[in-house]
Amino acid sequence: MAAEAQIAEVLEELRRLRARLPQLTGALAASSDGFVIAQDGTPQAAEGIAALTAAALGVAQRLTETTGQGGFRELVVRGEAGYLATYAAGSTAVLTLLADPRVNVGRLHLEARRSSTRVGELIDGALDRQETP
Repeated sequence: MAAEAQIAEVLEELRRLRARLPQLTGALAASSDGFVIAQDGTPQAAEGIAALTAAALGVAQRLTETTGQGGFRELVVRGEAGYLATYAAGSTAVLTLLADPRVNVGRLHLEARRSSTRVGELIDGALDRQETP
């Protein structure tokens, strides 16, 4: 499957996630180094969000490793106007979600963990195919 088809499938997964969680205001799949892969409902500043996510990911990875908590899995930030949650998606990507303050955080985790697994499979699969001659 071509990389464009993988990206289309990632976008479809983001749309399904937003349909399951109406309190999501945006969903973004990005590489761990801060490049947008696919986005749904995120503001025009998707590139900036992806870059900031990469920076936060670096700090979170160092924090989990330094404290002996193992590899990074997820990061949740609660602001006055809602939540921002980032989940590991395979070996090279992350899923970042924006949610309004009414979101059920338990449900957010449940649905996002499922979607991040699927997004990771799609992205890692595309990378594997690119590396195979």
